Amino acid sequence: MKSILVIDDEREVGTFFSHFLEGKGYSVKIGFSGKDFSELIRQHHFDLALIDVKLPDTNGLDLLKQLKVSLPFCKVVVMTGYSTVKTAVEAIKYGASDYVEKPFDDIDQLEQLIDGLLYSGVPSTQNDMYKLAETLGFIVGTNKEMNDLLRFAYKIAKKNVNVLIEGETGTGKEVLAHFIHSASMRYDHPFVGVNCGAVSETLLESELFGYEKGAFTGAVKEKKGIFEIANRGTLFLDEIGEASLATQVKLLRVLETGEYMRVGGETVRKTNARIIAATHVNLAKAVEERNFREDLLYRLDVVKLTIPPLRERLEDLPLLVEYFLKKLNISMTFSEDSIACMRQYYWPGNVRELFNVVKRAVTLAEGETAVITPSYLPEKLKVSLPLKRADDEQDKKKELDFEVYLQQWVTHVLSMWRSNEKVDLEYVLSLVREMEVEMSRSFIMKTLKETIGNRKEAAERLNITVRKLRYLLKEKGSDSKL
Repeated sequence: MKSILVIDDEREVGTFFSHFLEGKGYSVKIGFSGKDFSELIRQHHFDLALIDVKLPDTNGLDLLKQLKVSLPFCKVVVMTGYSTVKTAVEAIKYGASDYVEKPFDDIDQLEQLIDGLLYSGVPSTQNDMYKLAETLGFIVGTNKEMNDLLRFAYKIAKKNVNVLIEGETGTGKEVLAHFIHSASMRYDHPFVGVNCGAVSETLLESELFGYEKGAFTGAVKEKKGIFEIANRGTLFLDEIGEASLATQVKLLRVLETGEYMRVGGETVRKTNARIIAATHVNLAKAVEERNFREDLLYRLDVVKLTIPPLRERLEDLPLLVEYFLKKLNISMTFSEDSIACMRQYYWPGNVRELFNVVKRAVTLAEGETAVITPSYLPEKLKVSLPLKRADDEQDKKKELDFEVYLQQWVTHVLSMWRSNEKVDLEYVLSLVREMEVEMSRSFIMKTLKETIGNRKEAAERLNITVRKLRYLLKEKGSDSKL
């Protein structure tokens, strides 16, 4: 007989689960506090635990951590009210199998969740997860961070919560958004996306909310906005950090109330679209700089998923190359020298840039060879530019002196400027961003060394506030070195 533990300070909840679960043949133990929890797990073995987030003497996250130590194979479902959903989401990161919101509106769904956790084949579920990810082109490989990300996204997908995806340009944020939609209960409803940075403020409002006939010059007929089109489905707001403050205000209203009006309209409309937003910028920093509304970030950042850059998962590079060759329906292979050459590159454009490199090499080599050698790779991969690079397994790579770095950076950029080959502007701009980071870090560290670690004096010399200095140190990862 399967044994279930229920910890909730509301006695009505305990009574409900006693009748509900014992009627299904389960053995049920009820506790109302952290103290009850400690006594029960000491005396009994449990297959599943249902734990409330808020308890009079502790919180559900602490109990979850204790349970994972005492009974590591016990499945856990966290129970939460709407105001603590973010905490429940955190619980999944700590090992909870799922969470449910109170009150329990759908008893059938709750029953399916409990039975599924106790009796379903987990390997089959994981196979479905990986198969769906590969079908959509979200290749995770063997990298632990990517696998943890996928599992977390898969659990969250079925929840009706907003998701914020962070990651550098080209890491696959939209593909991950598609995965979440396809794994959700909304999979058979529309997935609609808009790039907030590619549309002007005036047009973006029209795209989001639609407009009525005659709302402005050229509006010869009414048009539905994507909030209307994506109703009951998923709305993907790419590059949300590029939305103007005026648009952010309108977005906030929709997220708070589910209501909006078309441009030029007077009728209040409702939407049930789930929001998945994505950004390559640090929204917390944008809030600090007053370029992004803090209340909007709070609404979007219920669940945050961060995709690691390609340079931090180079062990998966051969697998990604193989996937792209299969996608292009090409029977070629990349030589070991080519893969080695690709491993030492920084990949500022990430997986998207890798695909373009593979496609270019295949095009050049087609009809000449079945094995792609370094000669078919672009020059930028053959020039070892010492930007911020991930450490290898032996941690042997050392940061070059800033002056050497600066000289080689200029040499590399000038070589592209003087070259007659096609220029990848996104790559050039990424180099500028990297230079900005490296220059900021170097000047800060040099000044701190000169002031013997006196942050106030260093800030004055750099003409910034101490708060800004502290933030930059934290952002650049240098704080722990001081």
